[in-house]
Amino acid sequence: MMYKSLILPIALVSLASLSSFVACKKQDQAAVTGGYQPGQTGVGGAGGVAGVGGAAGTAPVVTAAPAVTAAPSASAPATNDPTLLAAVQPMLTQLASTQVVAGSKPLGTAVVGNVGGAQTLETQILLQPNKCYSAVAIGSPPIAELNIQFLAVTILPGLAPILATDQDTGPSAVLGKKPNCYKWALPLPASVKVVVQSASGTGIAGLQVFEK
Repeated sequence: MMYKSLILPIALVSLASLSSFVACKKQDQAAVTGGYQPGQTGVGGAGGVAGVGGAAGTAPVVTAAPAVTAAPSASAPATNDPTLLAAVQPMLTQLASTQVVAGSKPLGTAVVGNVGGAQTLETQILLQPNKCYSAVAIGSPPIAELNIQFLAVTILPGLAPILATDQDTGPSAVLGKKPNCYKWALPLPASVKVVVQSASGTGIAGLQVFEK
């Protein structure tokens, strides 16, 4: 009978630990979204963090409010086809030369893939303290409107708060355009998804991230 008497205390301890963990996560997300144009209108809506909490002794409930954007439903794996990369890379380099802060260096290699509808092109980067970041993307016809977003990578399923979104219109987009770039203010590194979506048209798009 002793093991039965231990079940209730263990359950209460587990619930209390979960509540404390989620509450801390809320504070971390609030700090992340506060540094760069939160709430800008872009693909997926305004960015922010939904409230997290619960009554004492009960499991917290996480709800997705309009201020929180779910991760895109589909992603296009980068093809990295040499022919496509060779065609897109010069255009990305030219766009970056006029739109990105001087001294910025490519972070990894460019990625290429199909975008349109629910299909997106994604890559993941690690933001470092005291660094700033830019991303450039360009789409081929018939793409008429391309968008870039930085989405926070969280451990909460379905929640991907928007950290930043580009303000450009047309088949190319720049997030972190000069004279500014996206600065990571927290003292620890953080994983971020860079997502390219087409708001009009379906076709091939290329993406390159830069760090300074």
